Formats: sequence, structure tokens, C-alpha cells
Amino acid sequence: MAQKFGGKFSPDSHASSEPLQPSGTFQNAKRSRVGGRINMLFIAPLPLIWQAFGNGPVALGLNLGALAILICAAWLTREGLLAQEAYDARKVARRPVFPRKIAGSFLTGIGLALAGWASGAGVPEAAIYGVIGSALHGFAFGLDPLSDKGLEGVDQFQNDRVARAVDEAETHLAAMSDAIMRSGDRALETRVAHFQTTVRQLFRTIEDDPRDLTAARKYLSVYLMGARDATIKFSDIYARNRDAQARTDYEALLNDLEQNFAARTQKLLLDDKSDLTIEIEVLRERLQREGVRSDAH
Repeated sequence: MAQKFGGKFSPDSHASSEPLQPSGTFQNAKRSRVGGRINMLFIAPLPLIWQAFGNGPVALGLNLGALAILICAAWLTREGLLAQEAYDARKVARRPVFPRKIAGSFLTGIGLALAGWASGAGVPEAAIYGVIGSALHGFAFGLDPLSDKGLEGVDQFQNDRVARAVDEAETHLAAMSDAIMRSGDRALETRVAHFQTTVRQLFRTIEDDPRDLTAARKYLSVYLMGARDATIKFSDIYARNRDAQARTDYEALLNDLEQNFAARTQKLLLDDKSDLTIEIEVLRERLQREGVRSDAH
């Protein structure tokens, strides 16, 4: 569907007076793995539809069954890649509860074996199709993360608290993205994405030092829930009547929230630096008591 793009000098521009930072939305961005290869997984089994009809009821059942299994395998693979991207983007994360890509490899093998059997191959040949198909799928898309990812020197309880809090906060951000798309305004979608980039910088700071979670708990829950609810209400209003005042008020809210999240992130970073300075001074005092002196000091 065509989209209208506006800008500072467009006739109907409602651009915010706050310019976006150049490094905002695409800072540390990586190309998604969910692309053409996954689309091909959905397209490749479609010829089984033509093989299913005209060759008797057994061939019909086998081919349609193989088609359903291969489509399910493609869907699991796509969801597994999305889950791994979210896992890789975070410094503290739990492994996926269900290994989707491994299941996708297994189902791909079953689907190919069933399709080979439907085409007249014997059981050994069908089994070879299945084994090779599963191996190639696993080689192409890899395995799911099989272990939790945390920080050395931090107990598992703290890691779990941070992981749960960030998971909940990411749910709020996803709801904001879904809601703002209903407004039909590309500039606002970009503005929300920029805000989310600032919020995720706070996430990464907390993941670096889980002790910061207590100080930032309100930001990850109360403030993000408020931002989500405001986005939903604004999108419903703006989609109906393009209320310019509502747009201005919403952008002002995003600006205020973004400044507060950025300030909290900087405050946590400064606190972490202060903690490091204290640790260094304590260590130096201990060394001096042991009779070890540093010339640099």
C-alpha cells in the first residue's frame, strides 16, 4: 500500500519541533535474518498441491499432509529466528522455552520424507530425503540458543529479575508499535521508534548492572504502561479525525518521556562510575596497608 511521506517543507507537515538525533533509530541496528530464505520455505512446498490431486486418495492425503507439515516447519523456523534476534540483542536473556528452529528442522525432515513417499519412493529413500532435509535445514538456519545468557559475577536470581522486567517492558513497547501503526502516520511511527531506542538504552544499562533494576523499576513498568495506553488512545483518536492538537500533545508527551528515560540512563551510568571509583579507592587503601604502593598513584 502506498504511503505518503512528509517533511519539514511539506504542505501538511506536522513535524515535531524536536529534531531527531541522527544516531537514533538505526543505532547499532543489524540486518534481520528473517528475509528471503524464510519466504522460500513457505513457497517451496506449494507444488505439492498439484501433486495431491489426480493421483488417488492415498497420494492426496500424503501430499496434503506433507504440505501442512512443511508450512508448519517454515512458521516455526521464522518464529525461532525472531526469538534468536531478540536473544542476541540483549545482554541478559533466557533461552527460548521451546526450541523452534530445531523443531522446524525435525518437521522439515518429516515433511520431505512424506512427500518422497507420496511420489513413489520406498521407505529407505524417503528416510534419506528426511535426514538430508533436516541436516540442510539445521545447517542453513542454525540451532536455537540452548543456554541462558547472563553476567558473570551476578547471581541467577538477579539475572532472572532483570530478564523478566525487560520482557515485560518489551511487551509494552511492542504494543506501542502496533498501536501507532493504526494512526497511518509514518513520521509518528519513526518518532515512536526513536523513543523506543532511547528506552532500550536504559534496558542495556540495567542488564550491565542488575543492581540498577530497583532504581529503574518505575520506568520499566509504570511509565511504559502509561506511554502504551496514551499511544493506544491517541492512535484511535488520530485515525478518526487527524486532530492536530492531539498530535502535538502526544509528541510533547514523547519528548518529555524520552528526556526522562535518557536522564535516568545517564544517572545510572554515573552511579556505576561512582561505584567503580569507590572500589578502586578501597583496593588502593588495602594495597597500601599491605605495603604495596603504586608509583602512578
